[in-house]
Amino acid sequence: MLSNSDIEALEDILFADPWGDDALDFFGLHGVVCASVVGPVDLSAEDIFRLATGTDKVPGGEVPDVFSRCVQQLATAMAHSLDMGQALELPEPEDGDPMNALENWCAGFVDTFLEHEAAWLEAASEEETADLLVPMLTLSGLFDDEDFQKVRNSDKLSRQMADAIPDSLTDLYLLFHAPD
Repeated sequence: MLSNSDIEALEDILFADPWGDDALDFFGLHGVVCASVVGPVDLSAEDIFRLATGTDKVPGGEVPDVFSRCVQQLATAMAHSLDMGQALELPEPEDGDPMNALENWCAGFVDTFLEHEAAWLEAASEEETADLLVPMLTLSGLFDDEDFQKVRNSDKLSRQMADAIPDSLTDLYLLFHAPD
C-alpha cells in the first residue's frame, strides 16, 4: 500500500508541465499498473510513465525514482494479493466522486489494454478476454457505444459493473498467469 505522501508525490509528477493536462490522475495510474499486472504484457516503469502521462518520451530519459518505486510497490502488492487468492481492491477517493475515480481507473486500465490489444487477445481466448473486460470497457467512458451509455446512465447497472471488476481482474490474472 502506498502512503498518502507517495500518492501526493505521484500526482505532483503526473500533473507537472508539460504533460499535466493529458496525464491520468492517481486512479488512472492505478488502472494502468493493474492492467500491467493482470495482463499478458509486463510493462516497465518507463512504459507505465508514458501511458500515464500521455508523453512519447520520458523527459531527460529517466523516470523519476519516486515514480518507479511507487509503481513497483503497487505492482508487487497487486501480484501478491492475486497470488494469495485475494481480490484486488480499487482505490477509493477520500472525498469527491467515487464514480469519477472509478471511471478514471477504468480509463487507465483500458488504455493499457488498447496499447497492447493484440497481445491480450492472442495470449488467451479472445472471447473470454473480451467478456472479462466488459466492466472496465463499459465504465471507462472511452466509448460512445449505446449499450455502454445505458449502463453508465443507470446507477444500479453501473454499480453492478463496478462490483464485477474485482472478479474480472482475478479471472484475467488467472487466464494469463496461471499454469495450465
